[in-house]
Amino acid sequence: MADSTPQVSRSRDLDKLLLRPGHLVSPNFVPGTELRDDIETLAKVLVVGAGGLGCELLKDLALSGFKNLEVIDMDRIEVSNLNRQFLFRLEDVGKPKAEVAAKRVMERISGVNIVPHFCRIEDKELDFYNDFLIIVLGLDSIEARSYINAVACSFLEYESDDKPREETIKPMVDGGTEGFKGHARVILPGKTPCFECTIWLFPPQVKFPLCTLAETPRNAAHCIEYAHLIKWDEVHSGKTFDPDNPEHMQWVYSEAVKRAELFGIPGVTYSLTQGVVKNIIPAIASTNAIISAACALETLKIASGCSKPLENYLTYNGVEGLHTKVTEFVRDKDCLVCGPGIRIELDTSVTLKKFIDQLEDHPTLLLSKASVTHRGKNLYMQAPPILEEMTRSNLDKPLFDLMDRTPKDIVHVTGSAGKSDSKQSCLRKLHVVFKGAGGVADMDVAGGA
Repeated sequence: MADSTPQVSRSRDLDKLLLRPGHLVSPNFVPGTELRDDIETLAKVLVVGAGGLGCELLKDLALSGFKNLEVIDMDRIEVSNLNRQFLFRLEDVGKPKAEVAAKRVMERISGVNIVPHFCRIEDKELDFYNDFLIIVLGLDSIEARSYINAVACSFLEYESDDKPREETIKPMVDGGTEGFKGHARVILPGKTPCFECTIWLFPPQVKFPLCTLAETPRNAAHCIEYAHLIKWDEVHSGKTFDPDNPEHMQWVYSEAVKRAELFGIPGVTYSLTQGVVKNIIPAIASTNAIISAACALETLKIASGCSKPLENYLTYNGVEGLHTKVTEFVRDKDCLVCGPGIRIELDTSVTLKKFIDQLEDHPTLLLSKASVTHRGKNLYMQAPPILEEMTRSNLDKPLFDLMDRTPKDIVHVTGSAGKSDSKQSCLRKLHVVFKGAGGVADMDVAGGA
């Protein structure tokens, strides 16, 4: 006798949110099967990071009706990942996280297409990120969050009254975990605080006295920081250490092992070296699952309008019992990243090279080794070498001509910002105004001309 038990639709629970009206929905919410189908076919979501939180995010988003996903991560799978990054197996050690994670989710959830990208987030052009409806972050690095935040904010455009244009807002959902603690937040550039607006939420990194590192190391972290902060400069004079370069990290690990053996200190491992150098806090699987669920729900709410999004920062604490709290932080109207942008006025004769030099001396930017793009066109690229050679001839040309003689427009610059001892990759949006062009009046120059 045939089984007459009705089959339960996979979208049953999702339909309760998307197929009927409610009291907490967004103004643009239109319930129906068409909305559900649009999320499956049109909503393109990028997951940044394929580690402990990233694995959970891919699974949760795929089960929440998102069928077009992409994931970017530059790391390879290590044995230490297997206790919490549930998509990976022992035979996957050494393989790219993004590729294995995408493959495993597609094997388990039919109809989902996930495109993996095994590379640095800085390797992708701005247009790559602009192609997504929502960007979801599952990162363990402040620097990486800052970079993606700057990328999303770079798409933001303002009206003449400094109100953000709705169609240029690139929503982000950011999740983070630290042991039994975690957070989920919604970032709508121009409306809610961006990452830089609330950078003060992150505690400063632990600093070790250099005299302790050089003379009396007492634990494994001291040996690692000695190799990182002291030995590297002695051996590689003038060469900047790149924490995302596996060869650089392996060198620091090898030197730290030698240092530890010299002083009889146990405990130096490659994973600990990564954690100390990149300030990575070990993650716990249950915390990742909780924060991922919150992020996936917020992503669905933004994409569908089935409920009002989080306003705007959720914290979770499971150290003793269970405590969650939602805080509405206020956006910094003077933020250099999500604000209208830094206005720089130039003479029409200023060359691209002089403009780049001025960025380094600008009291607010302090941007060195800058690459410059205008409306998707590379004006000058510091790397890779082939692009540097292709754009080098532009350095001696007036920036006004390279920008098609537009009196005022936005350019995007990427480079290293900050003081010499704390530089990090960043992207900035600049409003360049040419004096005397198109009726622009002469006035004091912001940043020099």
